[in-house]
Amino acid sequence: MPKEQRPVKSAYAQAGVNIDVKMNAVGSIKQMVASTKTANVIGNIGAFGGLHKVPSGKDMILVASADGVGTKLKVAAMMNRHDTVGQDIVNHCVNDILVQGAKPLFFMDYVGTAKVDPVQFKQVVSGLCKACKENKMALLGGETAEMPGLYPAGEYDLVGTIVGCVSRKALITGKSIRAGDVIIGFPSGGLQTNGFSLARRVVFDLCQCSWKDKLPGTDQTFGDALLAVHKSFLKPVSKLMERKIKINGMAHITGGGFPDNIPRVLPKVCNAEIDRASWQVPTIFKFIERQGKVDRDEMYRVFNMGIGFVVILPKNQLVKATNILKAMHQPYNVIGVIRKGKGVVTYKN
Repeated sequence: MPKEQRPVKSAYAQAGVNIDVKMNAVGSIKQMVASTKTANVIGNIGAFGGLHKVPSGKDMILVASADGVGTKLKVAAMMNRHDTVGQDIVNHCVNDILVQGAKPLFFMDYVGTAKVDPVQFKQVVSGLCKACKENKMALLGGETAEMPGLYPAGEYDLVGTIVGCVSRKALITGKSIRAGDVIIGFPSGGLQTNGFSLARRVVFDLCQCSWKDKLPGTDQTFGDALLAVHKSFLKPVSKLMERKIKINGMAHITGGGFPDNIPRVLPKVCNAEIDRASWQVPTIFKFIERQGKVDRDEMYRVFNMGIGFVVILPKNQLVKATNILKAMHQPYNVIGVIRKGKGVVTYKN
């Protein structure tokens, strides 16, 4: 009688990569991803490349950007909560191309990990899909890579690429910014996706706080304050553009804060004067500044300090623009003005 054959254990699985687990995890999220499909998507997920119709119309320009969630993922791992970081990266990328007046078409993600955890992976993708649907774009595809030895056990990296479009005549570059223009700021939800190396050092290392501890002066835990979702500003900006508000420039306040991001759209003959008394800085930033003994100007370079996105427009557009924002219940602050200068950010107060 022939000996009973035993299943051969995969050498690759013994080395730390189980292809079956990974493919089952990818298969389990196909329905979620399919729910983000737009009319311009061709075919289904799973092909080697995602297919999308080219935007119609004369002089349409494609705008692309890529970014990662960064060490905010450390907080997600600490809390074992992974349903928001997908929203973070989608919204971050939407805002990056929105600065130039572009609307999103599709998004692609990359997840790198030591070992695919199906539950964790599904939570991450649920956040990606939620934000893609809210921003009316397709999650066109992505890549999931298992690399034991490169990533710590239980952790992962999350990166995204976005492609959008804008007509050449609607492209916003900042070249039309002039002295006398006003700066409107939209409130962020928190740290967005920047400054987490410093924030974690102050909160968890210097102060020895737990993510479960309450942030003093609030009803929030440190975990909830740090993991607050990075907002998309597509809706309010789109409404301003639809109502023919003349927007001269915009900036997404990410890594580099005010002094590094606003000058990216400033003409070299203009300064942006920011009135730091014009909005209430959220408590989490005050805690980091005080407990970490961080210089105030450095705070405004590392963090958004409560302002996630700025819109620069002529002074004669201000009343109409703010009436539009009020009607759609979009919070805003008039946070500064454009002065003659050398292309830098200055502070009042």
